Amino acid sequence: MPPDSPLRLAIVAGHPVQYISPWLSRLARHPDLSLKVFYLWDLGVSAAADPGFGRAVQWDIPMLEGYEHQFSRNRASQPGNENFFGYINPDLPQQLAAWEPDAILLMNYAFFTYIALLLDPRFWRLPFLFRGDSHNLGRRADLRSRISAALRALIFSRFAAFLVAGDANRAYYRSSGVPASKLFMGRHAVDNTRFRLASETATGQARTLRHVLGINDETVILFVGKFVPVKRPLDLLEAFALLPPERRSGARLVYVGDGPLRQTLVARAAELGLSGVEILPFQNQSRMPTIYSLGDLLVLPSQSETWGLVVNEAMNLDCPAVVSDHVGCGHDLVLHGETGWVFPTGDVRALARCLQEALEDPERLRRIGRQAGVHVARFSYDGITDSLVQALRFSLRRRPAAG
Repeated sequence: MPPDSPLRLAIVAGHPVQYISPWLSRLARHPDLSLKVFYLWDLGVSAAADPGFGRAVQWDIPMLEGYEHQFSRNRASQPGNENFFGYINPDLPQQLAAWEPDAILLMNYAFFTYIALLLDPRFWRLPFLFRGDSHNLGRRADLRSRISAALRALIFSRFAAFLVAGDANRAYYRSSGVPASKLFMGRHAVDNTRFRLASETATGQARTLRHVLGINDETVILFVGKFVPVKRPLDLLEAFALLPPERRSGARLVYVGDGPLRQTLVARAAELGLSGVEILPFQNQSRMPTIYSLGDLLVLPSQSETWGLVVNEAMNLDCPAVVSDHVGCGHDLVLHGETGWVFPTGDVRALARCLQEALEDPERLRRIGRQAGVHVARFSYDGITDSLVQALRFSLRRRPAAG
């Protein structure tokens, strides 16, 4: 990058995300970059309905502070990630061209607006970079998958470099024909600093919450997120029911979130005769350190999960995790028996065995939690920024000359 003038980097993202906005604020302070983010939708900063939570969600941490940004009007009839035409932003190319970027980083590609941008001749000489977290875990090897892989390889050939979120994400790019030389590792991260600084206050608040919930010395097992089928929250309930009574009596299962399966969870817990189950409402970001401090173990049993950043968050509060083998971070963050456990997706008995192992020795569980806290510190915003800078330097060296 030129030492005398900052590189003008445009980032195109679907909507403000609570995990990404703090990184953008830091990135905007990089001395070699002039940054502007172009958003395609205002979910998260307006009271728009989130289909997963089944309610309006407006995050209570700064989402737009510290970096230049612009919202491009989304003309989709149903905005969002649910269908290919969820992002239709005809003004975006003109807005980007007017800002005159040196490079463009896309945070997605599988929607109309992104494909139109990649094909726009106004940007053929600009290097496009990509950052995502997809993987092939649990993906069927059928005809449809092969066709998708072929189309993906064609789209990916347009990108000059890729920021890699983790090991499963790297394998995904390689299987899509991306050469290793274009891959730059910057493992997925959350705002570690915010969670670490909140730890002391959160611990006190968690003690108060335990008292309110009537929890004494029991081990708290957490599920945090949307109550939707793909997250498989019922698997955790069934696995909890399979625990020997003496193990279950020393534990509480606490669900935190919202979604269409809420009433199903309540009804199934009653059918199973489970008394040690609590279902707490959706908690906003400022409250999450307290929730993770309440927990002794986080469980993410998803059928499909590109990464699972709740695991990063929990580990910052020394809370280890049990994840299914379709959760992307299981290949990086969750070291089996050291920072948590990994089980085969949908195998309720295997999940129950992981829970039993975690519960049988509270001191070992606390030690694993401390190890998780040390391990997650290696997954940082600084690492993502370093990978971006390396990818930009690589891409600009390869940029074709004018004419």
